[in-house]
Amino acid sequence: MSALNSHTTADYLDWNVMQNLIRKLYKDGDYRMSLFIGCGCFFGIRVSDLRKLTWSMLLTDDKFTLTEQKTGKRRVVKINSDFQKHIKKCFEALNITDLEEPCFLSRRNMVMSTQRINVRLKEIKHRYNVKIDNFSFHSLRKAFGRKVFESSGENAQMALVKLSELFNHSSVAITKIYLGLRQKELLETYDLLDF
Repeated sequence: MSALNSHTTADYLDWNVMQNLIRKLYKDGDYRMSLFIGCGCFFGIRVSDLRKLTWSMLLTDDKFTLTEQKTGKRRVVKINSDFQKHIKKCFEALNITDLEEPCFLSRRNMVMSTQRINVRLKEIKHRYNVKIDNFSFHSLRKAFGRKVFESSGENAQMALVKLSELFNHSSVAITKIYLGLRQKELLETYDLLDF
């Protein structure tokens, strides 16, 4: 939560930093947060939808379908085959017996709240010295978008169109703002000046 009258926007988590963080959390036995960060970055869905994930959704096929809580729209999410191996490792490490169990349970056996997830992410940021200013669950969704955009090369405009649709944004311009691209473009304007 931000301070009164302050403006904070979640920053995106660098893809390589994210991958290292997932591995460190797993190695340290924090399997659920390792999985949560991975799901957030590999699926690009909102925290309200991440909280609904069950083991059967992630393990029985290479894709799953959900109805987005915010928009009410149906969405199909494909699971990266390499990341699905990590999901299976977390499943086994946690000794899960019920495939219908939600993936992100707290110690009290309840689905973690959005507030608790943000607290955990801030703890992880400090414990693992993650270089990111404003780190929250939204950073994971932005990491997905930035990775897709940066990997698109010459097809950057098409990637923005696809991301706009995946994120259910009303326009590509909104997606550019969301990913921090618009601000970057505006600031690059100053570099056009000679002295």
